[in-house]
Amino acid sequence: MSDRPFRFGVMAGGARDGAAWAALARHAEDLGYATFLTADTVATPAPAIALAAAAAATTTLRVGTFVLSAAARPVNLVAWEAASLAFATGDRFELGVGAGRPGGEADAELLGVPYGGAAERVARVGRVIDAVAAPPPGAFAGTGRPPRVLVAASRPRMLELAAARADTVAFGVPPLTGEAGLARLVRTVRDAAGERFGRVELCTSVHVVGDEVPDWLAARMGVGFAELAEAGSIALLAGTPREMADRLERRRDELGISYVTVPSAFAGRLAPVVERLAGR
Repeated sequence: MSDRPFRFGVMAGGARDGAAWAALARHAEDLGYATFLTADTVATPAPAIALAAAAAATTTLRVGTFVLSAAARPVNLVAWEAASLAFATGDRFELGVGAGRPGGEADAELLGVPYGGAAERVARVGRVIDAVAAPPPGAFAGTGRPPRVLVAASRPRMLELAAARADTVAFGVPPLTGEAGLARLVRTVRDAAGERFGRVELCTSVHVVGDEVPDWLAARMGVGFAELAEAGSIALLAGTPREMADRLERRRDELGISYVTVPSAFAGRLAPVVERLAGR
């Protein structure tokens, strides 16, 4: 379905301080990852500051939000921060944006931003994309080149918006989602994207690499290795590096998935696969 070259991203976890954070970014670059990504929660460093620091510590590594909650910020603030990050990183910034996440209401309340209902939050994502593409008059426009936009989606309304507007569609799915479930989401995007489908990058996240799930991650996901393996979960990559690479190549050939993200805890384990596939 796709001959788009593979890209791999590291979803960065916590670090004890700025020096350790910079070292984590440099390590991801050394391993051949294309992007260094950070979440958007009030319990973690502010994404714009953390990503600027990661970019300053590296030379080619792209940095991005995965994903910024449009429900927790005014639209024009996102546009300002995106232009500023494009400027500060030498156009290595990619804006990942979504309509919120479980527990996102509490973050919005703390920041003093109305969270809004589902339809309102989806519409806000569209307004963010507009504002990033064309910053409001008087606002800093960075380098004048808008960053790539990734939209995280799992429900039809967001999938359709992402298909029509995003450079990259990231499928946010439950851990036990298998190939058939992913295929249904890809069909929704393909139908909504129409003739632009060939220009849309498709992204999935691998949560576990190898044949065991650490206790902390099993608690977070609510499932262990046996359940993931039995479901044929797309969030699990097990086997030899060649077997893992073959699985990702089949997924690209059949579904068009060419961008794969992995938690920083598994970046080293996936590195042999990255070496085999990145850019190919």
